[in-house]
Amino acid sequence: MTRLSSSFFFTLREAPAEAVAVSHKLLLRAGFIRPLAGTAGLYAYGPLMQRVLQKVGRIVREEMDATGAQEALFCQLQPAEIWKESGRWTVYTQDGTMFTLKDGQGEQAREYGLGPTHEEAVCDFVRASLNSYKQLPFHLYQVQTKFRNEKRPRFGLMRGREFIMKDGYSFHATPESLDETYRAMYRAYTNMFRRCGLDFRAVEADSGAIGGSGSHEFMALCDIGEDTILYCDAAGYAANVEKAVSLVSDPEAIGPGSYAVKSTPGIRTVEQQAAMLGVPISRIVKNIVYVALYAEADPRPVLVSIRGDRHINETKLKNRLDCLDVRLADEAELAAWVEVKPGFVGPDAPIAGVIRLADRSVDGLTDFSTGCNQDDVQCVWANWGENGLVLPEVADLDTAQAGDHCHLAPEATLQSARGVELGHIFKLGTKYSRPMQVLFADEAGELQPALMGCYGVGVSRLPAAVVEQSHDNDGILWPIAIAPYQVVLVPANVAVEAQRQAAEELYRSLTAAGIDTLLDDRPERAGVKFKDADLIGIPLRVTLGRDLEAGLVEIKVRGGGAAEKVPLAEALAQIKGLIERLNSAQHSR
Repeated sequence: MTRLSSSFFFTLREAPAEAVAVSHKLLLRAGFIRPLAGTAGLYAYGPLMQRVLQKVGRIVREEMDATGAQEALFCQLQPAEIWKESGRWTVYTQDGTMFTLKDGQGEQAREYGLGPTHEEAVCDFVRASLNSYKQLPFHLYQVQTKFRNEKRPRFGLMRGREFIMKDGYSFHATPESLDETYRAMYRAYTNMFRRCGLDFRAVEADSGAIGGSGSHEFMALCDIGEDTILYCDAAGYAANVEKAVSLVSDPEAIGPGSYAVKSTPGIRTVEQQAAMLGVPISRIVKNIVYVALYAEADPRPVLVSIRGDRHINETKLKNRLDCLDVRLADEAELAAWVEVKPGFVGPDAPIAGVIRLADRSVDGLTDFSTGCNQDDVQCVWANWGENGLVLPEVADLDTAQAGDHCHLAPEATLQSARGVELGHIFKLGTKYSRPMQVLFADEAGELQPALMGCYGVGVSRLPAAVVEQSHDNDGILWPIAIAPYQVVLVPANVAVEAQRQAAEELYRSLTAAGIDTLLDDRPERAGVKFKDADLIGIPLRVTLGRDLEAGLVEIKVRGGGAAEKVPLAEALAQIKGLIERLNSAQHSR
């Protein structure tokens, strides 16, 4: 019998000052989590939180197992060699993402990393036993603690240095097989998050550091979300802003004029340029110089031309260049390459070894103003194909934004929302299997690298996202499927033998029926118990008080309005019915 009087249970009147997110505040106040030695990004999970995580884990495993995936467990401590094989050791250690250590000192010491992800580990596991196409496809997953050296851990469980993640890896002989598993995982994730009571969207996404081709994120909608989602309900389209595509509006009209070079001393921005020249910002072509960084090649200068009222999407640029990263060129680099200040670079700047790209927004643009590769000077009424201006290679490098027209439904505009990433699915292709030699013999007997998929869920982040969406002024509103307990029994006065005895008998009936029940038998005032029950968010509260003399108990749905008095003899049936109703409402979201 789970008695609160003999449980390790504590609550706080106020959340610590450093807690900003609602979920962080409530999980701290309700005793679900505690920071380890005051360290940002490290949290211990109390008994209540552990119950929530177990229920989330059970849902995750049920949906994964239903697809035919098999649960395994891989090493958290990983030797540097396998990360060097994939080419990611330098990337993850130089930016400090991975915690690293050595098993000794001197030249013989071996380097290790605490796994922020497990592509390399699972590839090493699989390649030792994979031989033939007849063994494919298969899908391995784990629920495992991960480590990432977040530079700014914040929002409690939303962004930590240690966290629990479900990560799965599938292996295939054909693209069609990979596509089939990808679709199955999309459905499984949809079921997973719906069962957990979340309001979410699946959005097209960039693959980021994991890499690969196709990618979707599953985003919980909430105000503290650090990702921007752009969506169009008319087209059923949704994408992370890093990936989103839109139709750019036509530029403003401009009067007639002839090509000329005009003096524009001291300008630094397109707004200043437009004001000085008397032209719309949408008739300006700005030219921005980047430096592309490569793993095994020297950095390259990159010149991007884009319309003055649009912004370069650096994720799209990095993907287009297939490089590790991009950064803006500084003034010293510009001075060395083209001897001109920012703001006056032209699309034809004579930079040695430069990669020239143009965003779609300037393709077809006419009568525009742009830099002339000379300080304090701009060209006006310029056109591609005239006066030596050649349109560079065109690519989608624009940052889509709310209010843009949807490319799938041009009559509709994109809307925006904030979201927290809960899950991410990727088509990795051969990004890891080729360098790590995860090979199989095809039907012709020729060795081929296996095609891979990768599928992650933030198991410990998920409850925090639920709390962000489901709370009120009194505390947490856990969905019935992942609540630490489904029912809390509250004898109003444990000193009254009839109340205590009835509560214990009802507890036994509920647990025999498979209902997770907590008995709050503390010698506290009923009001204190009610406040604690609301704070920790148990969906159903049953009070056994003075009405017990008339054979009645009081049942209240957390956040569901007034309490209802029912005969004690009917309480079990009533509670079962309420749980079914709450489950049905949750699944229909």
